[in-house]
Amino acid sequence: MNSNDSDSIPTKASRKPAFFLVVILFVAAFVAFGAVALLVNIFEHKQEARRPFVRLVEVDETTTDPIPWGTNFPYQFDTYKKSVDSTETEHGGSSALSASKLEQFPWLKRLYAGYAFSIDYRELRGHAYMLYDQEVTERVAKRAQGGACLHCHASIVPTYRRLGLEAMGEDASPEAVAASFQWPAVLKGFELASVMSYADAHAEILKTSDGTPGETKPLFPGGALAQSANQLIDNTPDPHNIGDAHPVSCIDCHDPDTMKLRVTRPGFILGIASLAESDEPTPHLPSIERWRKGSKDQPYDPNVDASRQEMRSYSCAQCHVEYYCATKETLFFPWENGLKADQIETTYENHTFPDGSRFQDYKHAETGATIYKAQHPEFELWSQGIHARSGVSCTDCHMPYERQGATKVSNHWVRSPLLNINNACQTCHNVPESDLVERVKTIQGRTRSLMDKAAIAMTDMLDAIREAQASGASEAAVAPILELQRKAMWRLDYISSENSLGFHADQEAARILGESIDFSRQAQAAALRLRAPAAPELDAPVDAVEGITPAR
Repeated sequence: MNSNDSDSIPTKASRKPAFFLVVILFVAAFVAFGAVALLVNIFEHKQEARRPFVRLVEVDETTTDPIPWGTNFPYQFDTYKKSVDSTETEHGGSSALSASKLEQFPWLKRLYAGYAFSIDYRELRGHAYMLYDQEVTERVAKRAQGGACLHCHASIVPTYRRLGLEAMGEDASPEAVAASFQWPAVLKGFELASVMSYADAHAEILKTSDGTPGETKPLFPGGALAQSANQLIDNTPDPHNIGDAHPVSCIDCHDPDTMKLRVTRPGFILGIASLAESDEPTPHLPSIERWRKGSKDQPYDPNVDASRQEMRSYSCAQCHVEYYCATKETLFFPWENGLKADQIETTYENHTFPDGSRFQDYKHAETGATIYKAQHPEFELWSQGIHARSGVSCTDCHMPYERQGATKVSNHWVRSPLLNINNACQTCHNVPESDLVERVKTIQGRTRSLMDKAAIAMTDMLDAIREAQASGASEAAVAPILELQRKAMWRLDYISSENSLGFHADQEAARILGESIDFSRQAQAAALRLRAPAAPELDAPVDAVEGITPAR
């Protein structure tokens, strides 16, 4: 082998650079591929986020049927349908068997004596049953109820619009009703339906297109025909019926054109405007504070003035509130003096019906006192609590956000946060789940204990008043005692009917129940004096002694 041959043989040292070059090229190619894939993924996710839904089916202002909406929003629709599921917590939730509260808490029969709730009063179930359960309750079957109840229990706004257009002498065809929201017509129809009977208002819903007339069966029970127990309509469908009745649906909270959150219930829109006109501070509703500092040339309009975060509570506050809903006048939210229980009471005390009579929900069957019936004041009690003051909305807890691909969406399975603690609570509270559950149970247990004490005080009060009346006490002598009775029962009913069992604002709930106990005991003591012999004259109070022991 000559020297030239030895020079041409590659050595280990000469092969290393080539190997490393191949490795570097491979790594560089892999990194480049990964970077490109990442950029493509980011681009696709940005595009997905910009277009959160694909409009496969057109929906309009009459589409109360949720099924077409579900084609465009499959995830939201799938979770919305879960409200039929049987889930409950220790103190409530959505139960498969709607238990009777009257059997569980017999004192409720005395609280509601003279009112339809003393006939049938059950635990609430999920939104899927909100119309059906009202149709079959004995409160409707055995007592004539007003159409105002459907303001919240049905997807009724298109019916309001149709009734309003008809009353205004305008085109009320399905096409005209579907064209736009048309607030003046909705308001007019709302006023008309509020004083109808339940049966008549329900029949009007069936005469209004639901967006899919004759195309789909109602998703939830109670949609096509009311149950025979209520005798709302006979077994032969009215030939004028072109739609089905539905419980709360997508259209009640979303604009069908833009899908933005909105409020549609006239009662809420008028009620929140009256709150804005008041002087009551609303630190948890900053848009009202901003409106008050403005020109006020237009009434406060939540669809214009509220932030998206406020709308995430307003959409729920359309129904989860206190209101008057019988037939003596148009349904109204009593917020002109504020959202506290005693402020609402003041509104009722100063209110008279259109016929000039004093406002009342019912006359108590045992004593004859005029009584106010609380509905379900969740929004009002929440407004007094730490979550509202911290900017936490109703949907943050009851419809928490979840990730679906690149999109953050609300879970539309509306339920107790205790059934979804990870998403509903631990997003903010970085503590173990067991600690959070125990905290809630403690609050609700204390509220229940106070409620039981208030119920005992109430029944003692009723017994004492009845004994005084039976002993011949005059109406004039009993009248101030009946005022105390109303105050006591209003406060007990307020917390009993509110569905968080004190959690929305535990200190406020305790304050209200404490006042209920106080008013009951005041009324009881006053009633006992009416039937007791006159008290003997007492000597002047003994002078106080300074110190613990007498001075020498």
